[in-house]
Amino acid sequence: MSKPIVIGLTLDSEAPGGYSKFPWYAIRENYCTAITRAGGVPLPLPHEPDLIETYAGMIDGLIVTGGAFDLDPALYGDTTRHDTVVTKDRRTRFEFDIMRAMLAADKPVLGICGGQQLLNVVLGGSLIQHIPDSIPNALAHEQPNPRDQPGHEVEIVAGTLLSQLVGVASLAVNSAHHQAVRDTGPGVIVNARARDGVIEGIEAPGYRFCLGVQWHPEFELSAGDTAIFAALMAAAEAEAQS
Repeated sequence: MSKPIVIGLTLDSEAPGGYSKFPWYAIRENYCTAITRAGGVPLPLPHEPDLIETYAGMIDGLIVTGGAFDLDPALYGDTTRHDTVVTKDRRTRFEFDIMRAMLAADKPVLGICGGQQLLNVVLGGSLIQHIPDSIPNALAHEQPNPRDQPGHEVEIVAGTLLSQLVGVASLAVNSAHHQAVRDTGPGVIVNARARDGVIEGIEAPGYRFCLGVQWHPEFELSAGDTAIFAALMAAAEAEAQS
């Protein structure tokens, strides 16, 4: 049997209440099923700082997932903080460090929604703290319809890795965010934008596979979404065999 390709998944964390009277982790099932459909083995990663190097050695690729929270603006040099900003500092610290460890090892990384925003910050970029206050006539990036339906379209930048993967000039995507990339980090390029100019995708060509998308491809609303997971798997398999 060939070695299974293991993809690490970061978890959300919640305070006591709801599911449990004690602190608990959470992840949507479709993150995991998107990996298994692509032929991989999903491995959720508890937020244990002392295990980061162990995790990075065990997994062949990493997905940093989204969540209903924001990064501390101090991480990208902002001295002000919008009233809407809500942070999960322990989760962010863990995700920052595991992402940095994977990039240092040149193992494949996919950032989804908030994971894309973190990827840009890890690579030296900054964020818009609240789209409605920064982008005139902005689209509804926190779409009112269900997340398993598209909210708007994104234009794919020709010549990028994302363009090669999805094979189309535009893609209908779901949208669940109030922040976005402001300035890209060094070596980071934009691969997708919404009609209002909001950056919807980034990539860093200097790495084996380093991709971020602002939407949620784990819902697999299109063939393009499925292709993103297939490409992550292919890159992880190539890394595992190198």
